[in-house]
Amino acid sequence: MVKLLDCTLRDGGYYTDWDFSTTLVADYLNAMESLGVDYVEIGFRSLNSQGFKGGFAFSHDAFLNMLPIPNELQDKIGVMLNGSELLEHEKGMQFVLHQLFNKAEDSPVSLVRIACHINQFVACLPAASWLKQQGYCVGFNVMQVADCQEEQIEELCREASQYPLDVLYFADSMGSLTPDETTRIIRCFQKGWKGELGIHTHDNMGNALANSLRAMEEGVQWIDATVTGMGRGPGNLRTEYLAIELLSRSWKAGNVTALLEVIRNHFAPLQVKHAWGSNAYYYLAGKYGIHPSYIQEMLSDSRYNEEDILGVINHLKFKGGKRFDLSALETARHFFEGDSMGSWQPADKIAQRDVLILGAGPSVGQHKAAIESYIRSQQPYVIALNTQKNIDETLINIRAACHPMRLLADCAEHQQLPQPLATPFHMLTEDVKKALGTKNVLDFGLKVQPLEFVFGKASCTVPSLLVIAYALAIATSGKALSISLVGFDGYSAEDPRRKEVEEIFQIYQNHADSLPLLSLTPTLYEIPVASVYAFIK
Repeated sequence: MVKLLDCTLRDGGYYTDWDFSTTLVADYLNAMESLGVDYVEIGFRSLNSQGFKGGFAFSHDAFLNMLPIPNELQDKIGVMLNGSELLEHEKGMQFVLHQLFNKAEDSPVSLVRIACHINQFVACLPAASWLKQQGYCVGFNVMQVADCQEEQIEELCREASQYPLDVLYFADSMGSLTPDETTRIIRCFQKGWKGELGIHTHDNMGNALANSLRAMEEGVQWIDATVTGMGRGPGNLRTEYLAIELLSRSWKAGNVTALLEVIRNHFAPLQVKHAWGSNAYYYLAGKYGIHPSYIQEMLSDSRYNEEDILGVINHLKFKGGKRFDLSALETARHFFEGDSMGSWQPADKIAQRDVLILGAGPSVGQHKAAIESYIRSQQPYVIALNTQKNIDETLINIRAACHPMRLLADCAEHQQLPQPLATPFHMLTEDVKKALGTKNVLDFGLKVQPLEFVFGKASCTVPSLLVIAYALAIATSGKALSISLVGFDGYSAEDPRRKEVEEIFQIYQNHADSLPLLSLTPTLYEIPVASVYAFIK
């Protein structure tokens, strides 16, 4: 018999800080009653009081007793406890359990699930015995099993069999499983575990429903879902989809009308606001076994543009991203590894010359003739950013590019362009190096350090991976006399890139070794401006 567990308020709380309106909660619980779910996992149970979180982050008995729980759900309320909290508390597991749980007969909770990683599983198992003695139905939710070997799963099952678990769950933590891979893992579990099995699927690659249906066909009895898939990042199996499938197969009796109404009134607007659900980035994360929290964090941070996100995914694909680590995310954003010292010294070409940096703003096209005339008459050393080519290419001395994903996208074009390419070549990944082929490359090293410029002979430190920072450093390291800019019109005030570019210019101009900076076309940035027409002789 299939058991449907809805964990919307628990998993969806990552977006709302587990703080939901009383109207939403009441309508949601009524919808769950009408649907005939077997359990509502209403939230976490935790002692961690750091920062504000709503009541569903703790789900203490006193709080749950205030909720309008319908009669049919009175014995179907569950909570989840993170295994790490059991293991890391200074007073030990028994203390945590005593603090968090009364006897089941005195609590509105009947089901307790413990979520833990593979390396925490054995150490957490004694909690099952204690909870069972208190009268609870007990489940364990094991995370990140997709890459486990069969022997490891069987050993896990042997350990679990020594304790009074009612259900052993596994989670498709990375959302990377296919139905066939789901079958493989289930059969591994079934070799060593004879009790009931459960599955929690994520929808990175759009397989949550297919994987869950396959799991049921393979004998898995417990299935998790959330309304509209609400949950971190790409979200989970959608309760409404699962319910429709269960009803169509006569595996469950219930009414979806109230659920669809609560979606329209409450969860659809929340989804518009918080934007959970899969996309191409989550799909790639699932494909390469990268924790979806990396994607969620980047999508919520205006510093990360499309190239940054793809670059981080590419970095984590090789370096490993199964465990979310915020510091690893910042490292991945910068991509480059190893000694930053390059082999090209820009002073050999630039010393004692004026430099013109060619941006991609519309003003280049508008003032093309004047810019070309300026270059011919004043003979500056011209650095074009990336593949920008709105002027006569014979007037461009070199191109600068430093973002690996932008480079990878532009490699074919760079090979066709006649100018040498200044880039931190020795620090790039092998796929980017290979894609550049026989391109004439000027290897100028790069290190990214927030709020800092350093100008070395064959390398630099810049505050951002934006190519304008790299070009400014090339000119300054090259001992140029001055730097002029064209095509730096400026993003709109609402565009997050505006702030980052503005910050680069401010940090540069405040540096003791900065060169005189002048924009020769209109700009929104806080830099001196003159007219390119005034310099045409």
